[in-house]
Order: sequence, then structure tokens, then C-alpha cells
Amino acid sequence: MALADETNHIVSQFEFSDEDLNDHVQEFLSQMNEGLEKENTSLAQIPTYVTGVPNGTEKGLYLAVDLGGTNFRVCSIMLNGDTTFNLTYNKVAIPKELMVAKTASELFAFLAKQIELFLREHHRDHFESHVRRRNTSSTAEGWRDENIFRLGFTFSFPVRQLGINKGLLIRWTKGFDIDDAIGKDVCALLQTEIDKLRLPVKVAALVNDTVGTLMARSYTSTGKSKSILGAIFGTGTNGAYIEKISNIKKSIPGDYDASTGEMVVNTEWGSFDNQLNVMPSTPWDKALDAQSVNPGYQMFEKRVSGMFLGEIVRLAIADMISNEKSAIFRDVNSSENDWSTTTHIAPQSGFLKPWGLDSAIMSVAAADNTPELSTLRQELENLLHVYTPSLEDAQAFKSIAFAVGRRAARLSAVAIGAIALQSGKLDDPEEEVIDIGVDGSLVEHYPYFRDMMYEALRAIDGIGPRGAEKIRIGIAKDGSGVGAALIALIAASREKPGEILIEDIRSQAKTSRRPSDALGMFITNILFFLPPCCGRMTNTLFHS
Repeated sequence: MALADETNHIVSQFEFSDEDLNDHVQEFLSQMNEGLEKENTSLAQIPTYVTGVPNGTEKGLYLAVDLGGTNFRVCSIMLNGDTTFNLTYNKVAIPKELMVAKTASELFAFLAKQIELFLREHHRDHFESHVRRRNTSSTAEGWRDENIFRLGFTFSFPVRQLGINKGLLIRWTKGFDIDDAIGKDVCALLQTEIDKLRLPVKVAALVNDTVGTLMARSYTSTGKSKSILGAIFGTGTNGAYIEKISNIKKSIPGDYDASTGEMVVNTEWGSFDNQLNVMPSTPWDKALDAQSVNPGYQMFEKRVSGMFLGEIVRLAIADMISNEKSAIFRDVNSSENDWSTTTHIAPQSGFLKPWGLDSAIMSVAAADNTPELSTLRQELENLLHVYTPSLEDAQAFKSIAFAVGRRAARLSAVAIGAIALQSGKLDDPEEEVIDIGVDGSLVEHYPYFRDMMYEALRAIDGIGPRGAEKIRIGIAKDGSGVGAALIALIAASREKPGEILIEDIRSQAKTSRRPSDALGMFITNILFFLPPCCGRMTNTLFHS
């Protein structure tokens, strides 16, 4: 079989037609609603307790921390009230020994210490004035002047969320293994260590990065229409959207503000259609799933995210390489190669090793539209040790990579389209724009990925060309930082007057070395803050 014919045979197996597209949208909507009704479904539809989104006018200085892997980031975000912000951050590697510490307090004490160092470095005046006020906190004025930072905690590990700032750790991933933390509230673990250092910080919100993406986009987008979806299309994929509370039929334990009638729901759509009711499944999808760490799970993510796309391409081409009748990366006569030499593939080539092909080279292939595909051919040699690949070789690689990438883009449109339909805003004349915030390497760096998503949206029943024109997909940067700060802001706006100060007084009473002094301080401050006759309680909360 000629190389072009062999390539076309593989490409055809990644075809994702308009009919397939619409079948997937209907299945996605069905699984969304199933997840809103009960637990243990393929789309988890997790209530986040976030019941409002920003509009770009919010102001203030907030903290955010991000524990998402081997690094820990501390940020302060100044919201300017005009859809802009200023961000300052420090990033530090987590010591290996703390990733497998015996107790949770060892890790969280390290995290709290990094918050203290950040405050000393970037907010010294505030920090030192806080210390001075602490020294006079036995007086009413000491508490009245106190400024408390609200902090959003992006924690990228599986948790069972029970409130806007409460979540029990289900399990560790990404190399962490601290048994002592399992089943405990991660916000409380961090707050305990913050309080030991007497820092002016309250963990106000537990944040999922996709929820943060939605918040960041809502704050920075222009126009009167608020964003309805935050989505990540990068190493992994997930989305969080605004849902009517009345549509969430399953129990939502704990307290939340129901006055808006809405709540942000974390779909966990990476696991959409794990049962493969409609999901396409080529031989290479099956091979990838079998060799993955979680066979049978995250089936949507394994066809969409950057972590897996390169491996799908590699598996398809590796099959071609192993076929002695295939002509890819193999010519015995230099006259068959336009570079007048012969092609060969080295034993150490990434094509021959599991996970040896980085998805980034797919972007190179998509971007190279030169007649000789010279950039792609150079990268095949430099990165994958295919020496002097022919033009036909590069064309075969480009075609297969494009087919895998296009299917991923159209699958991504399934999720976006389904949520646009679920919102009910497509036919609302008052909604000029349906705004969607996205983040991740695929939507930022993969050429034409968003164009292919729009092409698919136009083909979805109920959306069509007019509806697709109404959908605005825009980049939302730094959901784990800016987004987390915004959720902390929303959480702070829901606090009852005096709540933080009373909590802090109790903490001081517990940690005081002299019980009698602690009791006296506690009583003094409680009397000072008794509402409403004193008329002073409402002046005590300051967003710093």
C-alpha cells in the first residue's frame, strides 16, 4: 500500500462527522442532568458553593495560593475595579520529603511559612502594622483597626467539598502520599498553621482551577453579559459552569447563599461517557487506555487533552513503522527522497517509546504550511531522531496529527455546545453574547484549534451559524491566582458582620499561654463588638 493510501486509512478512523457531533451533544446533556440528580455518575456535576460571579467592578487586595503539584505559589492580586488587576507572586518547590511527610501539619506548616515570607517581602508595611496591632489586641482599638487578608486556596487534588471553604481530602495524586491528611478538611489544616504564625489571613475559599477560570474570565471580559463557563483545554480538560440551583436535584450539604438562584457546578467532564455509549474508539484509543494508569476512566480527557494527543499520534505511527510493508520513514533509494539521501529512524526515537512524542510537535505540524514542510521535517529529526525524513513522511505525520487534533477540537465543542444549550441563553434576545472563558495550551498554542471548535459549534442542532456567532470564546488567564482571589472576594461578601473578628478572638484565646489573660481579652472584645447598640461593629471589617 502506498504511504498516502495508508495514511488516509488511518486518518479516516479519526473522522468525527456532524452526525457524531450531535449524538455526543445529546449524550452530554443527558449525562449532565443525570449528574445533577444523583451521585456516582460519569459527569460528577459537583456543587462548588460559589453562587455569584464578578462583573469587573470589584476592588481590593486579596491573596491566593496554589498547590497543584510539585510547586507552591503564593499570590497577591490587586483588583482595580475596571476589569484589570495587578498580580505579584512567589513560587517555591515543595521539598520531596514533605510530599510524603508523616503528618499533614508538616506540609501545611511549610505552606503557611511561605505565606508569611511572601507577606514580609511584598506587603511588609501591612504585615508589620498587623504585628503592632497584635501587640495591642487586648484593647478594643487593637481589634477595630485590624486588617484581614482573605485567601483563595487552589487545591488540585480530589476533595469532597462541603462548603465554600471546607473540603475533605479524598486521596493524594501527583507524587504526594500523606495518609494523615486523608479525610481531613484541607482549608482547616492550612488555617491552623496560619494561626500558629499569627498571620492576618483567613482561608476564605477552596478553589477548583476551572471555577477559577470562570471567575477570572467574568472579571476581565467586557460587555454586560456575564461568563457562563470556564474551561481548561491543556494537559488535562475540565469545565465549570453556572447552573440554576433549582436544577440541582441531589443533596447539597452545608450552608450556601441561595439568594442568587445559581451555583457554579464543576462538571469533571474528563470522565464524560466513560461507559463509551457514543465516544469514538479507534485501536489506538484502546491501546492508550490499556496502558494508562486508570484504564476505563477519563475517556473524554484521553481523546481531548494535550497529555494524551501526542501518544495517540505516536501509537498510530508506531503501527505503521512496525509494518514492514509500510513506507513511512523508510526508503532504500535516495532518488525517492527529495533531499537526495535515505531516511532512517534511530532506535532511541520517541516514536518507539511509550509517551515518547510530546504533543507540542503537533502544533509545529499544524503551523508549517510551507511547500517542503521544512520546519516540521527539522523537528522530526531534532526531537524524534528521524534522520532526513522525506516530504511524503512529513505529509503523513501532518495528516495524522491534524486528524487527531481536529477530533479533539470537535469533541471540545461538544462540551461547550452542550453547556450553551443547557444555559437557555441562545434564544434569549436580551443575551447579546454567551461568554466562555478558556485556558490551556491547546486553545492558546495549537494553531486553528479554536477555529475548528467554532466550525463544530455551527454544526450543532440548536446552535447553528447564528448561535455560534453569539458564543464568544476568550482566553482567561491565571484561574488559580486571579480566579481564586475573586472567589475569596465573593466568599468575603457573604460573611456575617464581625464573623472573622470573633473567630480570631477565639483563636487567640485558645493559643494564649495565660488562660486568665486570654479570657479577659476575649470578654473585652466581645463586649466591644456587641451589636447593634454600640454602633461600631460594622466598621471593623476591612478588605486589605
